[in-house]
Parts: sequence; C-alpha cells; structure tokens
Amino acid sequence: MGYHWDWAVLFRAVPTGETTYLAWMLSGLQMTVMLSLSAWAMALVVGSLMGVLRTVPNRWLARLAAGYVEVFRNIPLLVQLFIWYFVLPELLPPALGTGFKQMHPVAQQFLASMVCLGFFTSARVCEQVRAGIQSLPRGQMHAALALGLTLPQAYRHVLVPMAFRLIVPPLTSEFLNIFKNSAVCSTIGLLELAAQGRQLVDYTAQPYESFIAVTLLYLMLNAIVMLGMRQVEKRARVPGYIGSGK
Repeated sequence: MGYHWDWAVLFRAVPTGETTYLAWMLSGLQMTVMLSLSAWAMALVVGSLMGVLRTVPNRWLARLAAGYVEVFRNIPLLVQLFIWYFVLPELLPPALGTGFKQMHPVAQQFLASMVCLGFFTSARVCEQVRAGIQSLPRGQMHAALALGLTLPQAYRHVLVPMAFRLIVPPLTSEFLNIFKNSAVCSTIGLLELAAQGRQLVDYTAQPYESFIAVTLLYLMLNAIVMLGMRQVEKRARVPGYIGSGK
C-alpha cells in the first residue's frame, strides 16, 4: 500500500496559522453537540405534545397529530433541510424572510438545521410517546378519572410520567440518531464534525487520518450518551413492567 500515514498532521497549524487541524475538528465536535442537544430539546417537547394528542379522545386533535407525523416522518431529512433553508425564507412574510437572510451565515445554518432536525425527530418521538401511553393498562386512566382528576390532569400526573419511564430505551435510540443525522447539515455549509473532517482532507490530502478521527469522536459521543441514558433507565425502571429488572 502506497499510502503515507501521518497522524502528526492533526497537530499542524492550519494555513492561516491561528490554530491546528485538531482544533478545527474539535470545533466541529462542539457544533455537533450544540446542534444535536438544541434539536433534541425541541424534538422532546414537540414530540411529547403530539404523542399525547395522538391518544386523546378528540378525533380531530388525534388526526391532526397523525397528519403531523406522516408529513415529517415520510419526507427525507435532506429534502426537509433544503426546504427549511432555501424555500421557507421565500414563503415567509417579507420582514421575517429578509431578517433570516440578513443573519450571520453560521446563525442561518444553525437555526435551519436545528429546526429541521427538531421537527424530523419529533415525529419519531411522537410515535414513541404514543406507544408508551397506549401500552399502559386502561385501568390507570379510569382510576385517575375516578379519583376526580380531569383528563389533562390524568395525562400530566399519571399517564405521561409512566409512559416516559417505559420508553427510555427507544428514546435513547432517537437521541443517538440525532447526533448522527446532524452530519446531513453539512450540505448547507454548517461546519459540524463531518464537515470539518472533509475540510481537513481538502487541506491535507490525508483522508484516512481525518475520517478515523471523526469516527472515533462520533463513537465517543455515542458512548457518553449510552452511559448517561443507562443511568436514566435504571433510575426510571418501574417494578413489574418488562425490562424493569429486579
């Protein structure tokens, strides 16, 4: 094999001299973390609300939430990203559209990416929440109503807390996915981790070192998320339910 390995390239100064290629990669890691956590917070809030609406007795609200899921789950993520970044600003009222276009390019890319990832993931979180609520015995709802709770109170104090305890494992999977899906945002110019890896290749012509480093950083992120969510799962386990342990 004629490839010349050179791991020292990561510690060399970039052409402008103000930092190193490793610092570039770490700045991409920071952007990935910030974007993913922001989008996840949005997805959790919106997805939980839609998941609850999918299970309420009101048919119109349930259909509205179902339509929301069908739209955001069935359109490819890349297409949604282009719509949020290129198309939507042209459809907004002139003041809002112009304001978005006049933002700093990084802020534009970050905002569009966060909203896109947030709505895309919220549709999947919605289905997890719906499944968690519908997996509970009907007696829990009846008991809550018999105690004098209103329907919103029954959801808030009984059904939703129990459902979230049961769906921690699938939510962990969605949490991991949002970090990996963030790599798509490099297509609109956002310099997250994957984009910084490609930029390093362009400047150094050392693709193996670059993408091995990117892979290791993604593995590190996933390992941290997995360890953290395992602790959450242990603390949230409900005795007597599947996966609750002893």
